[in-house]
Amino acid sequence: MALAIRDAREHDLDQLLAVNNNAGPAILPIDATRLRLLYEAACYFRVAEVDGTIAGFLVALAPAADYDSPNYRWFGQRYPTFLYVDRIAIAASHQGRQVGRLLYEDLFAYARAHGIDTVTCEFYVEPLNEASQRFHARFGFREVGTQWVADGRKKVSLQ
Repeated sequence: MALAIRDAREHDLDQLLAVNNNAGPAILPIDATRLRLLYEAACYFRVAEVDGTIAGFLVALAPAADYDSPNYRWFGQRYPTFLYVDRIAIAASHQGRQVGRLLYEDLFAYARAHGIDTVTCEFYVEPLNEASQRFHARFGFREVGTQWVADGRKKVSLQ
C-alpha cells in the first residue's frame, strides 16, 4: 500500500464530497457549497491517497475562520489558539487501514510546525459514536465540554 498525504486541490472536491457522504452515519452529510466553504476557510485540508486513489481527508480550521459551526464557535470562545478538526472522512474501502491515524499524525506535525499546541475536535455521545471515541482516546484527547446540536437531537463531546 503506497500512501501519500497531500493538500486537497479544487478539482478533488467532487470526489471528496462523495467520500464524505458515503462514509457512514458518524459523518454529517455535506453539500458541494458547504464543502467549498470549508475548502476556502480551512488552514489544513489534506487528502490521503492510496495507490493514487483518494482514501480519505481531514479538514481543520484555525481561530477567526469564516465558519459558522456551533462546535467551532464553542472552541473559539474558550481557546485563543487552536486547530479545530471539522471532519475526517475515510472511504469505506479504506476504513480500518490506518488512514485516519496517518492523517491525524500529519495534522499534529502541521500544528507543531505552526506553534499550535491545542488540537480540538468533537464526536457524538448521544447517539454514541464508539469508534470515534476509541480513536480519539488513543491520541490522548479528553473531554472539555459537551453540547447539544442538530436542534437538540444529538449531543457532542467537545475534545
